[in-house]
Formats: sequence, C-alpha cells, structure tokens
Amino acid sequence: MNDCRIIPFETIVSAVAELCGKAACDLPPDVLDRLKVMEKQETGELAADFFRQYFENARIAGAERMALCQDTGFAVYFIELGDRVRLDRGTLSEAVAAGTARGYETHFLRKSIVDDPLFDRRNTKNNTPPVIHLELVPGDGLRIVLAPKGGGSENMSAIRMLKPSDGRKGVVEFAVETVRNAGGNPCPPTVVGMGIGGTFEKAAYLAKKALLRKTGEPHPDPRYAELEAEILEKINATGVGPQGLGGVVTSLAVHIEYFPCHIASLPVAINLNCHAARHAEVTL
Repeated sequence: MNDCRIIPFETIVSAVAELCGKAACDLPPDVLDRLKVMEKQETGELAADFFRQYFENARIAGAERMALCQDTGFAVYFIELGDRVRLDRGTLSEAVAAGTARGYETHFLRKSIVDDPLFDRRNTKNNTPPVIHLELVPGDGLRIVLAPKGGGSENMSAIRMLKPSDGRKGVVEFAVETVRNAGGNPCPPTVVGMGIGGTFEKAAYLAKKALLRKTGEPHPDPRYAELEAEILEKINATGVGPQGLGGVVTSLAVHIEYFPCHIASLPVAINLNCHAARHAEVTL
C-alpha cells in the first residue's frame, strides 16, 4: 500500500463537474474537422445549409458557454483506473456521481434522468445516477472520458444476434437498415458505432465505446477499416441526409470494435451519435 497514489475525493468531483460543462458546450475538434471534410461532399442547398448551422451553433455554444443541444444527455463515463490509485475517502462511483450532479447544476444543463424507468418516472433533478464503465489498468493514473448520450440518438440503437452464416453481408445489411430506419430521429449526419462479437451485452458496450475513437479515423485492422468504409458508403447512398431531409451525407463515419465470440454466435450492436458526437476527457 505504500506505493499507492492517493487522489482526493474532491479532486475527482471537481474534474468531473468541469467535464460535464466541456462535453455539453464544446464541439470536439475531431468532430468539427470531420464535419468540415464531409460538408464538401454535400451538393443540395438545404443539406449544405444545415452544415453552416452546425458550425454557427458550435461557435455560439463555445463562446457563450451554452449547451450545443438542449438534450444534455445521460452522463456515460468510460474510466481507466490504475491499480495503484486510492481515494482519500468514499468510492470512485460516489465521486463521479457527485461531480455529475454538481456539473449539471453549475453549468445549467438540463436534467433528464428519471428514477424508475417504468412506473414512477420521477426526475432525479441532478441527472444522476450516471452510467460508469470501469476498466482496471496497471499504474497510478486515472483517465475519465465522458460521452453524454441524448435520447434521440440512443433510442435508435439496435442489436441483432446474427448467425455466423450471415457473415459480412448480414453485418452490412443490418447497419444500413438501422440507419435508414432511424431517419431524422438521431439528428444526422450521425457517427455510427458498431460492436461485433462478444456476447449480447459485450456487443452493445463495444458499439458505444467505438464512438470514442477520433471521428473518421479508420480501424487499425485493414479488414475492418475496409468494412467501415463500405458501410459508410452504403449508408450515405440511402439519401437520408442531414436532419433526415435528404442529402449526400447521412453519416460522418462508421467505427467498429470487435471481440472474440462463441462458435454459434455473431452478435452485432449499433449505437448512434448525433452530428455533435459530444465527448470530453481528463487525466488525473
């Protein structure tokens, strides 16, 4: 225990609170760069005008410290915790929840979480509890990534337990079908996160984690990079377009993460981000 690093509880709370404001108000540079690249592909005047509005909205949000979107989302965290890190009090989950509550209050962000999903549905009034995906890693570092998820894009998620015989063709068809059926609901152009393999729940986790990759950056495995490019091309050929009102660019990027799976299975999950694709991170 002598070589452990102690991080004060309050340090984490303060850092998370600031992350909430940053994720809500600042369009990530990688997303902005990708929007500029894809804007050049648009040919329709209405679709091109949406891109101009995206840029102006991002400028105002950043300058005025206002939320990019009124739906400031479910607070979803991906955390890498070093195995030599300890808190001076409390638990990491408690610190992240307290930081979320403070951040949504001090940055005047909409509280969107209800305490019971089916019956009471009372607003918790502080946007907690958050969703925390925790990974224990070697060392004494703590990396926290916040990726808020709004209801419009999250509701368009899908998972399908394909058969191995469905193969590549089945994966591509499922992805294109999901984005086409989503239409304008997830505020396209979207970023498409896909999880392939694992189990039912692992595939869904991978799909959401895939959205954390630098927007438009291809998969390091050339086979999956080629698959991403094929799916993106076919999605953009659907004509759904920005805001679902027609155009060349329905999605900005397709990101795939994969994991080993059972010989009888081929799980595929899809999670969509809107054109803002909000995320922010801090390393303590």
